[in-house]
Amino acid sequence: MKKQVLALLLACTMTAALSACSGGQEADTEEGSDASQTEEDEDAAQAEESQEVLVMATNAEFPPYEYYDGGEIVGIDAEIAAAIAENLGMTLEIEDMAFDSIVTSVATGKADMGVAGMTVTEDRLENVNFTDPYATATQVVILREDSEIADTDGLEGKTVGVQLGTTGDLFAEDIPDVTVERYNKGFEAVQALSQGKIDAVIIDQEPAKVFVEENEGLKILDEAYTVEEYAIAVAKDNTELLEQINGALAELKESGKLDEIIGKYITAE
Repeated sequence: MKKQVLALLLACTMTAALSACSGGQEADTEEGSDASQTEEDEDAAQAEESQEVLVMATNAEFPPYEYYDGGEIVGIDAEIAAAIAENLGMTLEIEDMAFDSIVTSVATGKADMGVAGMTVTEDRLENVNFTDPYATATQVVILREDSEIADTDGLEGKTVGVQLGTTGDLFAEDIPDVTVERYNKGFEAVQALSQGKIDAVIIDQEPAKVFVEENEGLKILDEAYTVEEYAIAVAKDNTELLEQINGALAELKESGKLDEIIGKYITAE
Protein backbone atom coordinates (compact mmCIF):
# COMPACT_ATOMS: atom_id res chain seq x y z
CA MET A 1 0.00 0.00 0.00
CA LYS A 2 2.79 2.39 0.98
CA LYS A 3 4.54 1.54 -2.27
CA GLN A 4 1.43 2.44 -4.27
CA VAL A 5 1.06 5.81 -2.50
CA LEU A 6 4.75 6.54 -3.01
CA ALA A 7 4.46 5.73 -6.71
CA LEU A 8 1.43 7.98 -7.05
CA LEU A 9 3.18 10.87 -5.33
CA LEU A 10 6.23 10.41 -7.55
CA ALA A 11 4.05 10.47 -10.70
CA CYS A 12 2.30 13.67 -9.58
CA THR A 13 5.64 15.31 -8.80
CA MET A 14 7.03 14.47 -12.25
CA THR A 15 3.84 15.75 -13.95
CA ALA A 16 4.03 19.04 -12.07
CA ALA A 17 7.69 19.44 -12.92
CA LEU A 18 7.06 18.82 -16.61
CA SER A 19 4.15 21.25 -16.55
CA ALA A 20 6.28 23.91 -14.93
CA CYS A 21 9.04 23.40 -17.46
CA SER A 22 6.57 23.60 -20.32
CA GLY A 23 5.06 26.80 -18.95
CA GLY A 24 8.49 28.33 -18.56
CA GLN A 25 9.44 27.52 -22.13
CA GLU A 26 6.20 29.05 -23.41
CA ALA A 27 6.79 32.21 -21.41
CA ASP A 28 10.35 32.38 -22.64
CA THR A 29 9.12 31.98 -26.22
CA GLU A 30 6.56 34.78 -25.81
CA GLU A 31 9.11 37.06 -24.19
CA GLY A 32 11.59 36.24 -26.95
CA SER A 33 8.99 37.04 -29.61
CA ASP A 34 8.16 40.40 -28.00
CA ALA A 35 11.82 41.25 -27.70
CA SER A 36 12.42 40.30 -31.33
CA GLN A 37 9.54 42.52 -32.49
CA THR A 38 10.84 45.41 -30.41
CA GLU A 39 14.29 45.02 -31.92
CA GLU A 40 12.80 44.99 -35.44
CA ASP A 41 10.84 48.18 -34.70
CA GLU A 42 13.92 49.86 -33.30
CA ASP A 43 15.98 48.79 -36.32
CA ALA A 44 13.34 50.18 -38.69
CA ALA A 45 13.23 53.47 -36.81
CA GLN A 46 17.02 53.71 -36.79
CA ALA A 47 17.14 52.95 -40.52
CA GLU A 48 14.64 55.74 -41.20
CA GLU A 49 16.59 58.15 -39.00
CA SER A 50 19.85 57.21 -40.71
CA GLN A 51 18.45 58.08 -44.17
CA GLU A 52 19.79 61.29 -45.61
CA VAL A 53 17.28 64.12 -45.88
CA LEU A 54 16.63 65.68 -49.30
CA VAL A 55 15.48 69.26 -48.72
CA MET A 56 13.21 70.72 -51.41
CA ALA A 57 12.68 74.49 -51.60
CA THR A 58 9.39 75.58 -53.15
CA ASN A 59 6.68 78.22 -53.12
CA ALA A 60 3.40 76.49 -52.33
CA GLU A 61 1.22 79.06 -54.11
CA PHE A 62 1.31 77.51 -57.56
CA PRO A 63 -1.46 74.94 -58.07
CA PRO A 64 -1.43 72.25 -59.37
CA TYR A 65 2.37 72.08 -59.07
CA GLU A 66 2.58 72.94 -55.36
CA TYR A 67 -0.12 74.08 -52.96
CA TYR A 68 -1.49 73.39 -49.50
CA ASP A 69 -4.12 70.75 -48.82
CA GLY A 70 -4.84 71.36 -45.16
CA GLY A 71 -1.43 71.58 -43.56
CA GLU A 72 0.33 69.48 -46.20
CA ILE A 73 2.09 70.67 -49.34
CA VAL A 74 0.88 68.59 -52.29
CA GLY A 75 0.90 68.79 -56.08
CA ILE A 76 2.88 67.66 -59.12
CA ASP A 77 6.25 68.91 -57.90
CA ALA A 78 5.73 67.54 -54.38
CA GLU A 79 4.97 64.06 -55.74
CA ILE A 80 7.83 64.11 -58.23
CA ALA A 81 10.23 65.18 -55.48
CA ALA A 82 8.94 62.41 -53.21
CA ALA A 83 9.47 59.85 -55.99
CA ILE A 84 13.01 61.13 -56.54
CA ALA A 85 13.79 60.93 -52.82
CA GLU A 86 12.46 57.36 -52.69
CA ASN A 87 14.57 56.43 -55.71
CA LEU A 88 17.67 57.80 -53.97
CA GLY A 89 16.84 56.13 -50.63
CA MET A 90 16.36 59.50 -48.94
CA THR A 91 13.69 61.20 -46.87
CA LEU A 92 12.03 64.26 -48.44
CA GLU A 93 11.61 67.49 -46.49
CA ILE A 94 9.75 70.41 -48.11
CA GLU A 95 10.41 74.03 -47.17
CA ASP A 96 7.95 76.69 -48.30
CA MET A 97 9.38 80.13 -49.05
CA ALA A 98 9.00 83.15 -51.34
CA PHE A 99 9.58 82.17 -54.96
CA ASP A 100 12.41 84.65 -55.46
CA SER A 101 14.27 83.13 -52.47
CA ILE A 102 14.45 79.61 -53.90
CA VAL A 103 17.52 80.02 -56.12
CA THR A 104 19.45 81.72 -53.31
CA SER A 105 18.44 78.98 -50.87
CA VAL A 106 19.73 76.28 -53.22
CA ALA A 107 22.89 78.16 -54.19
CA THR A 108 23.87 78.67 -50.53
CA GLY A 109 23.15 75.07 -49.53
CA LYS A 110 20.15 75.80 -47.31
CA ALA A 111 18.12 73.54 -49.60
CA ASP A 112 19.29 70.66 -51.79
CA MET A 113 17.04 71.39 -54.74
CA GLY A 114 14.49 73.90 -55.95
CA VAL A 115 11.31 72.35 -57.35
CA ALA A 116 8.70 75.01 -58.04
CA GLY A 117 7.56 75.04 -61.64
CA MET A 118 10.87 76.72 -62.43
CA THR A 119 12.04 77.54 -65.94
CA VAL A 120 15.70 77.52 -66.93
CA THR A 121 16.87 81.07 -67.61
CA GLU A 122 20.28 82.64 -68.19
CA ASP A 123 20.00 84.67 -65.00
CA ARG A 124 19.26 81.60 -62.90
CA LEU A 125 22.04 79.61 -64.55
CA GLU A 126 24.51 82.12 -63.16
CA ASN A 127 23.74 80.83 -59.66
CA VAL A 128 22.51 77.23 -59.99
CA ASN A 129 22.52 74.28 -62.36
CA PHE A 130 19.37 72.65 -63.71
CA THR A 131 18.40 69.05 -64.28
CA ASP A 132 16.87 67.67 -67.44
CA PRO A 133 13.35 69.11 -67.94
CA TYR A 134 10.45 67.16 -66.45
CA ALA A 135 7.43 69.15 -67.72
CA THR A 136 6.42 71.54 -70.48
CA ALA A 137 4.41 74.60 -69.52
CA THR A 138 2.78 77.57 -71.23
CA GLN A 139 2.66 81.16 -70.00
CA VAL A 140 -0.74 82.72 -70.62
CA VAL A 141 -2.50 86.02 -70.07
CA ILE A 142 -5.47 86.36 -67.70
CA LEU A 143 -7.92 89.17 -68.49
CA ARG A 144 -11.24 90.45 -67.23
CA GLU A 145 -14.11 89.20 -69.37
CA ASP A 146 -14.91 92.74 -70.52
CA SER A 147 -11.29 93.45 -71.55
CA GLU A 148 -10.71 94.85 -75.05
CA ILE A 149 -7.26 93.19 -75.27
CA ALA A 150 -7.51 90.70 -78.15
CA ASP A 151 -3.93 89.38 -78.38
CA THR A 152 -0.53 89.64 -76.70
CA ASP A 153 0.30 92.75 -78.73
CA GLY A 154 -2.58 94.42 -76.95
CA LEU A 155 -0.56 94.39 -73.71
CA GLU A 156 1.58 97.27 -75.01
CA GLY A 157 1.24 100.30 -72.75
CA LYS A 158 -0.88 98.36 -70.22
CA THR A 159 -0.41 97.56 -66.54
CA VAL A 160 0.45 93.88 -66.14
CA GLY A 161 0.59 91.90 -62.91
CA VAL A 162 3.10 89.09 -62.29
CA GLN A 163 4.42 86.98 -59.45
CA LEU A 164 7.78 88.32 -58.31
CA GLY A 165 10.78 86.44 -59.69
CA THR A 166 8.84 84.21 -62.10
CA THR A 167 9.39 83.93 -65.84
CA GLY A 168 6.16 85.88 -66.26
CA ASP A 169 7.97 88.67 -64.44
CA LEU A 170 10.90 88.44 -66.87
CA PHE A 171 8.74 88.26 -69.98
CA ALA A 172 6.55 91.20 -68.95
CA GLU A 173 9.57 93.50 -68.98
CA ASP A 174 9.87 92.98 -72.75
CA ILE A 175 6.43 94.46 -73.46
CA PRO A 176 6.75 98.00 -74.91
CA ASP A 177 5.70 100.81 -72.55
CA VAL A 178 4.39 98.32 -70.01
CA THR A 179 3.93 98.99 -66.32
CA VAL A 180 4.76 95.85 -64.36
CA GLU A 181 3.14 95.32 -60.95
CA ARG A 182 4.89 92.59 -58.96
CA TYR A 183 3.20 90.49 -56.27
CA ASN A 184 4.59 87.91 -53.85
CA LYS A 185 1.84 85.44 -54.73
CA GLY A 186 0.07 84.69 -58.00
CA PHE A 187 -3.40 84.94 -56.51
CA GLU A 188 -2.60 88.46 -55.26
CA ALA A 189 -2.02 89.52 -58.87
CA VAL A 190 -5.29 87.87 -59.87
CA GLN A 191 -7.15 89.67 -57.08
CA ALA A 192 -5.73 92.98 -58.28
CA LEU A 193 -6.98 92.16 -61.79
CA SER A 194 -10.47 91.33 -60.49
CA GLN A 195 -10.53 94.65 -58.62
CA GLY A 196 -9.58 96.59 -61.75
CA LYS A 197 -6.21 97.72 -60.42
CA ILE A 198 -4.29 96.18 -63.35
CA ASP A 199 -5.14 95.20 -66.94
CA ALA A 200 -3.77 91.66 -67.17
CA VAL A 201 -1.78 88.91 -65.42
CA ILE A 202 0.94 86.78 -67.03
CA ILE A 203 1.25 83.38 -65.36
CA ASP A 204 1.58 79.66 -66.04
CA GLN A 205 -1.39 78.06 -67.80
CA GLU A 206 -2.29 75.49 -65.16
CA PRO A 207 -2.44 77.90 -62.19
CA ALA A 208 -4.26 80.31 -64.53
CA LYS A 209 -7.00 77.72 -65.07
CA VAL A 210 -7.42 77.32 -61.32
CA PHE A 211 -7.53 81.07 -60.69
CA VAL A 212 -10.07 81.70 -63.47
CA GLU A 213 -12.26 78.86 -62.22
CA GLU A 214 -12.21 80.26 -58.69
CA ASN A 215 -12.78 83.92 -59.65
CA GLU A 216 -15.82 85.01 -61.65
CA GLY A 217 -15.47 87.56 -64.43
CA LEU A 218 -12.05 86.42 -65.66
CA LYS A 219 -10.87 84.68 -68.82
CA ILE A 220 -7.65 83.38 -70.39
CA LEU A 221 -6.44 84.90 -73.65
CA ASP A 222 -6.54 82.29 -76.43
CA GLU A 223 -3.04 83.13 -77.63
CA ALA A 224 -0.25 81.62 -75.54
CA TYR A 225 2.39 84.05 -74.37
CA THR A 226 5.32 81.61 -74.33
CA VAL A 227 6.04 77.87 -74.11
CA GLU A 228 8.73 76.75 -71.68
CA GLU A 229 10.11 73.72 -69.82
CA TYR A 230 10.39 73.16 -66.08
CA ALA A 231 13.51 71.73 -64.44
CA ILE A 232 14.96 71.25 -60.94
CA ALA A 233 17.55 73.67 -59.57
CA VAL A 234 20.66 72.24 -57.85
CA ALA A 235 23.73 74.01 -56.42
CA LYS A 236 26.55 74.45 -58.92
CA ASP A 237 29.06 72.58 -56.74
CA ASN A 238 26.74 69.61 -56.18
CA THR A 239 27.25 67.81 -59.48
CA GLU A 240 26.82 64.42 -57.79
CA LEU A 241 23.26 65.24 -56.71
CA LEU A 242 22.53 66.67 -60.16
CA GLU A 243 23.52 63.38 -61.77
CA GLN A 244 21.53 61.38 -59.20
CA ILE A 245 18.37 63.43 -59.79
CA ASN A 246 18.76 63.16 -63.56
CA GLY A 247 19.09 59.40 -63.16
CA ALA A 248 15.96 59.26 -60.99
CA LEU A 249 14.03 61.41 -63.49
CA ALA A 250 15.09 59.13 -66.34
CA GLU A 251 13.75 56.12 -64.44
CA LEU A 252 10.50 57.91 -63.62
CA LYS A 253 10.04 58.76 -67.31
CA GLU A 254 10.92 55.23 -68.44
CA SER A 255 8.52 53.60 -65.98
CA GLY A 256 5.66 55.96 -66.83
CA LYS A 257 5.51 57.19 -63.23
CA LEU A 258 6.25 60.79 -64.25
CA ASP A 259 3.34 60.91 -66.71
CA GLU A 260 1.15 59.24 -64.09
CA ILE A 261 1.89 61.97 -61.54
CA ILE A 262 1.30 64.81 -64.02
CA GLY A 263 -1.86 63.15 -65.36
CA LYS A 264 -3.24 62.94 -61.82
CA TYR A 265 -3.38 66.75 -61.70
CA ILE A 266 -3.61 67.82 -65.36
CA THR A 267 -6.15 66.16 -67.60
CA ALA A 268 -5.85 66.24 -71.37
CA GLU A 269 -8.29 68.59 -73.02
